[in-house]
This record gives sequence, C-alpha cells and structure tokens, in this order.
Amino acid sequence: MPETKKIDKEQSKAQTEKPLDNSLVHDFAMKNGSIFTPKLLIILIVAVVLGIGSGYALSKRGAVGGDTVGGSVSSSKISKGTTVGEGDTKIFKDVAEGILKAGGIEGEGAYHLVRPGGDSQNVYLTSSIVDLSQFLGRKIKVWGETQQAKVAGWLMDVGKLEVLQ
Repeated sequence: MPETKKIDKEQSKAQTEKPLDNSLVHDFAMKNGSIFTPKLLIILIVAVVLGIGSGYALSKRGAVGGDTVGGSVSSSKISKGTTVGEGDTKIFKDVAEGILKAGGIEGEGAYHLVRPGGDSQNVYLTSSIVDLSQFLGRKIKVWGETQQAKVAGWLMDVGKLEVLQ
C-alpha cells in the first residue's frame, strides 16, 4: 500500500509541474507597418465629418437660451423687457442699473451708466458681446464682469443687457 501512495504522488506531481511555456516571451522589435490602419483612418474621417456637421447645425440654430437675442437688435424691436447678450449669468456675475450715456473716463470705457449719487457712482462700460450704442438714453440693467481700472471707480465688461424703460 505505501507503494501506491508513492506512485500517486509522483503522478500528481508530474501533472502539476508543466514545462516552461515559450509562447510568453515576445520580440519587441518594431513592425514596419504604419500606425494609421485603414480602420483608424475611417474612424477619424467620420469623427471629423460629424464634428463639422454638428458645429454647423448648432451655429445655424440661433442663440442659446430663450430670453436672449444675440448682441444687437433693430431699433424698432427695442422695448421694455428686451434682453440681449449672453444668457449665462454664471460668467457675468456683477449687476448694475442706470441710464446709459456715451463716453468713458480718461480712455476707460466707451459708455457709462448714470446712477443716483453723482459721478462717483457711475459705472463705466465696455462690451464685445452687446452693441451698447443702440440703448443710449434708456434705463437698463447690465450683467458683466468687473475689470481692473486706473481711473474709473467701476469698469465693467458687459455680457448681458435688459431694457428697464
């Protein structure tokens, strides 16, 4: 009986020990093939076409947001409640109200809002989004981003405008 156990142990040991598998060792030499396979080129072309198409479609769709109408409107469409500019007020956090007048102060701002309290309370304005010249003499509310000024007490880059009167 001890001999059978010995034979069984040798057989099981032979079964568990496997020879070294040479297929795990690979050659790292560079292949002469290009990285741009036909499949990859087709995928890249499709991605470019879809990107151009979606960008074109979005640009033709109009302004983003329901209450805004781009950066300018015709004079006949300007009335109380008209809103122009960027609808995202997360970017333009600062708010000011007043009557819009032309002119800055010593080269800072092209327009200014006249507010109660005298000249020291004026807000000087610039904007690359909204055409402020269409709203001269009107009481407006503006959303913008405060800029660093040398002379002006408050210099703001306007991103959104609402006509109050």
